[in-house]
Amino acid sequence: MLGLALGDAMGYPTEFLTMEQISATFGPWHRMEMPLSPGDIVRVTDDTQMTLAVGEALADVTTSPHETGGPWGAAQPVTPTQVEAALRRHLVAWLRSPDNNRAPGQTCLNACAALERGIPWQDATVISSKGCGANMRVAPVALVPGLSAEQRSGIAQLQAAMTHGHPTALAASDLTAHVIWLLTQGCALDDLLPRLRSYAQESRHDYHSDWLGDLWRKAGAPDPASYIAFGWDECLRALDKVSGALRAREMDRDPSEAVGPGRVAEEALATALYCFLLVQGDARGSIMRGAHSSGDSDSIAALAGAFAGAKHGTHYWLHEWVTVLEYRDRIKALSALWDA
Repeated sequence: MLGLALGDAMGYPTEFLTMEQISATFGPWHRMEMPLSPGDIVRVTDDTQMTLAVGEALADVTTSPHETGGPWGAAQPVTPTQVEAALRRHLVAWLRSPDNNRAPGQTCLNACAALERGIPWQDATVISSKGCGANMRVAPVALVPGLSAEQRSGIAQLQAAMTHGHPTALAASDLTAHVIWLLTQGCALDDLLPRLRSYAQESRHDYHSDWLGDLWRKAGAPDPASYIAFGWDECLRALDKVSGALRAREMDRDPSEAVGPGRVAEEALATALYCFLLVQGDARGSIMRGAHSSGDSDSIAALAGAFAGAKHGTHYWLHEWVTVLEYRDRIKALSALWDA
């Protein structure tokens, strides 16, 4: 969570800039410094805000008292109805927050406004959108203790589907959460891409009907398996781009040129993975390489930072960055809850 927020903050001022403009202002990628806002605050974007919304929604569900009076634990059910209600509540709170002034995506704004009206989320979502807003915020799903593999996958896809109804948004969010979960489990960097490819191939026809309902029908797909397979196939092609770009290993090439600008979900995942693996998982190098890109630099660097944080924990983030990070208290509260 800290890595995601720090990457988001480093990429915030470089988004929408050309490589020439970024280099002229911030120098080469490996010398980038964390930008401070007025008042010496490291300010983040809607990427971190929405990540916190997802994380705090999951905290509501997984720490609420059980009807018998006991606390939630690994053996207690976490149902789609509970998760959907919590996500709806926190996404609407984000929509109406006075801090929601960081140029959020139109898909998220429109879908959250529809969620606020109380309609079924399958009608609120923007069915054709696969923007990176679907998976820039999914990291907390991988970090909640006690979830089964099916629950992680279902929740990762549900939180995406509530705003972005395209199957690639769902698959990319599931795969992004799986990256983070694998890294927290000690997955070696050399094994990461092969294991992601296997996961995507195994998931191609696995439609989580308990979590997604009839979304496939509303999308106009012939059947649930065809709907979700389309998304996984796009993610598999994105992983191919990562493998090809890593073979070239051009350290100073624009990541958005090497893999993709990251404005759609599978590209945000792929380009962030490329930045993370290009520097062999180095924590600060991951976010610097991601931020120094011509595409959706805050989302790319945020995901690269989440991957680096999942691998290293908090030890490699500079204390002077963390102490002035916006929302650090909310991030630490989630971390303390889940670590405990």
